[in-house]
Amino acid sequence: MQSRNLLARELSVMLKAIAHPDRIRIIEELKTGALDVSALSTRLGVSSTRISQHLALLKVPRLVEERRNGRFHCYSLADQDLAGWILGGTPFIERRIASDIASQQMIEHAKKIWTDDAQEQPN
Repeated sequence: MQSRNLLARELSVMLKAIAHPDRIRIIEELKTGALDVSALSTRLGVSSTRISQHLALLKVPRLVEERRNGRFHCYSLADQDLAGWILGGTPFIERRIASDIASQQMIEHAKKIWTDDAQEQPN
């Protein structure tokens, strides 16, 4: 029982940390390598301030790591498998929106982009 409580608690902390669309998008952007706040802001169309706030929340449960390079702070995923794990949840979403063809097409497009980005990543 104690082991299940521990696992449930740890999953809860992680799910709470990623429970925002911008944070999920940040995780997907970081799967191909480290980026600074400015690059993430440009790619996601989100202010640098908001990106910094989201990154701070992702750092607490150690989902994201920070590396300083002079004045710049580069961020990367602590575990690259996190992005794939999130993308692995899309079948649940697809079943929920099965009757909405437009949303299904948008999800397929996003999955293709995120999958193609991962395949371009050097080993």
